[in-house]
Amino acid sequence: MLKCIVIDDEELARKLIESYIEKLDFLTLAGSFENPLDAMNLLKKETIDVVFLDIQMPQIKGTDFAKLIPPTANIIFTTAYSDYALEGFELSATDYLLKPIGFDRFLKAVQKIKKETIPVLDSITVKSGYDLFKLKYADITHIESDSEYAVFHTDSKKVMSLQSLKSLEKTLDPAVFIRVHRSYIINKTKVTGMKSRDLFLGTIAIPVSDSYYELVKKELFG
Repeated sequence: MLKCIVIDDEELARKLIESYIEKLDFLTLAGSFENPLDAMNLLKKETIDVVFLDIQMPQIKGTDFAKLIPPTANIIFTTAYSDYALEGFELSATDYLLKPIGFDRFLKAVQKIKKETIPVLDSITVKSGYDLFKLKYADITHIESDSEYAVFHTDSKKVMSLQSLKSLEKTLDPAVFIRVHRSYIINKTKVTGMKSRDLFLGTIAIPVSDSYYELVKKELFG
C-alpha cells in the first residue's frame, strides 16, 4: 500500500486526485492540503510514498516546496502549465501531469511507482478445504463463482476455494485479471477473441454482462 498526500490550492483539483486514489487498492490517502506548508508536519511524522503536488500556488511554488520534501517520497507534479516540465524533471519528479488529468494518465504515473516499490506477484496461494495450492497466474484461465465458492480453472485442474470473487478482485493483479461478469474473472492473457457477448479463451466461452461490456471491450481490444 502506497501512502499518498495531495497538495493543491484548488479544491476541485484536490477532489479529483482524491477520487482517483480511492479507486486503486494499492493507494491510500494520508492527507489533502490547500496550503503546502500545512503538509510539512505530516511529512516529518510519517513516511509518505507519493506526493501529488501542484506547481502554481500562492503560498509557495510547488517546485520550491519539492526541495523540502524527504527524498524517500515520489513527487508527481500536477499543473495546468507545461512550462515547468523541465524544471519538474530536474527535481527528479516521477512524473508530470497536465490538467485536466484523466484517470488513464494518472494510472500510468502511479504504476511507475508501484513497479518500483511493490514486488510483482506471479502466483496466488489458494486454500481448498485443508489443502493449499500455489497457482501461477500464467496457468489460470478463469475463475468462476459457484455459490459461496470460487472455482479456479487452470490448464490442468480445478481448485475450489471458499471465498467470493469480490474479495479476489482486491488481491489479484489487475494487469492480468479482469472481472467480466458477476460470476467470472478471466485472465486477460488467455483471451483469443470476442463474439457478440462472449469472450473466448481458446475453446472456452465466457459470457460478458452488460454492466462490464464497455470496460471489457476497451481493456482487451482497445
